[in-house]
Amino acid sequence: MLTQKAKYALRALVVLADAQSEGPLPIPQVAERARAPHKFLEAILLELRRGGVLRSTRGKAGGYALAMAPATIRLGTVIRIVDGPLALIPCASLTAYRPCSDCADPEACAIRRLMRQVRDATAAILDDATIEELRDTPSMLAMAGQ
Repeated sequence: MLTQKAKYALRALVVLADAQSEGPLPIPQVAERARAPHKFLEAILLELRRGGVLRSTRGKAGGYALAMAPATIRLGTVIRIVDGPLALIPCASLTAYRPCSDCADPEACAIRRLMRQVRDATAAILDDATIEELRDTPSMLAMAGQ
């Protein structure tokens, strides 16, 4: 399930993509345009900066801006930064694999096999989609208050 945190992150990135010509945006402006709580969004933007998706500038004209072109920011990357692995269960994760405590043989587990297929399909879609594509979607613009 996509968390509210990930939704706010994606909406904020669409806002910042639309505001590229304005320069860095202060957090209150991003929060207002993305319709996200200021304090919660502040923590999300910091995570995205640490993940290399955003850059920040200090001072009077400071704020956040995209660190790369919107067409190169993959939704899968953003979701992994703010929510962690895409897999629904830890034994299906590529990056955070953990065997289930109640599973005798993970290699033979039918549930794990199916969940890996789900993870692979989800990753294929999210790793192909970009912030630029969200930006071009009318319903996303309405949600972001554009």
